[in-house]
Amino acid sequence: MSPYRLVYGKTCHLPAELEHEVWCGVKKCNMDMISVGQQRMLQLHELEEIRNEAYESSRIYKEKTKAFHDKHILRKSFVEGQKVLMYHSCLKLFPGKLKSRWLGLFTVTKVFPHGAVEVVSPSTGKSFNVNGQRLKPYYESMEKEQAAMIHLIDLVYVDE
Repeated sequence: MSPYRLVYGKTCHLPAELEHEVWCGVKKCNMDMISVGQQRMLQLHELEEIRNEAYESSRIYKEKTKAFHDKHILRKSFVEGQKVLMYHSCLKLFPGKLKSRWLGLFTVTKVFPHGAVEVVSPSTGKSFNVNGQRLKPYYESMEKEQAAMIHLIDLVYVDE
């Protein structure tokens, strides 16, 4: 069978000299199926190694990004009975000029291990769970008995 018939699917009788030249040309073009198969397998293994390296570098990048992100998270700890303010997320989209971003006064009733906090509203009596990142401690103002008054008239200025 001539190479011409393999390519075009038609019968063709070429002189023996041409068939020999074609056969030598095919060998020069590396049409040996065994060596071509081995070369293809090497290429596939090389692509597999490149893909594995890409997965590994992607994993390392994600770990570094996560570590950077987690480093900037402020860990807040709350205790039961503590008074807190809750972040008002609706004002994030439409901020008011003088509106406070913190909602009313809530009391912590239970602290869960992974950062969730159960709070209760003293005005309505409803309790609900909220992410601890949305809360901040409420510092009550000092009472008049705790504050000390210093009169500026009593102070003496010493000239050096």
